Parts: sequence; structure tokens; C-alpha cells
Amino acid sequence: MHDTTDLEGRGVPSVFVASSEFVDAAETQSASLGFEPARVFVPHPIQDRTDEEMQGLADGAFEAIAAAIRDPTQGRPA
Repeated sequence: MHDTTDLEGRGVPSVFVASSEFVDAAETQSASLGFEPARVFVPHPIQDRTDEEMQGLADGAFEAIAAAIRDPTQGRPA
């Protein structure tokens, strides 16, 4: 979240990506920082996934990430 905030502050379009376990933590951190970055969450857990499974998660999240970079309001909470 801090990296995303820093990059956005520098004018670099960014998207925060994390597993679904961290939705609440991302909301808390975002409120603490006073910044609502574009966010995409992938299914949790990820630590025990194979390379192929991780590639599938990345492939599945790609369109949402690309859309949030094109239009950051798409990846922001309502």
C-alpha cells in the first residue's frame, strides 16, 4: 500500500494487488494513509500454490489490473 501511494504521488499509475485475506487490512491502511488506491484482490491463499496456479491467478487478475490502470476509479472501493 505504501509503495502504491508513493508511486501515485509521483504520477505513476499503480494498482494495489493482494489476496482476498487482506481486504480489511487494505481498507484500514488506506484510511490511515488518507489515500484510496485502485485495488485488485486475488483468491487466498497463495503461499502454497504452484507456479502454474500462480500464473492462473495472474492471468485471471490481468484484465482488472489493466482496467484499473486505464481508469483508477474502476479499482477503487465504492
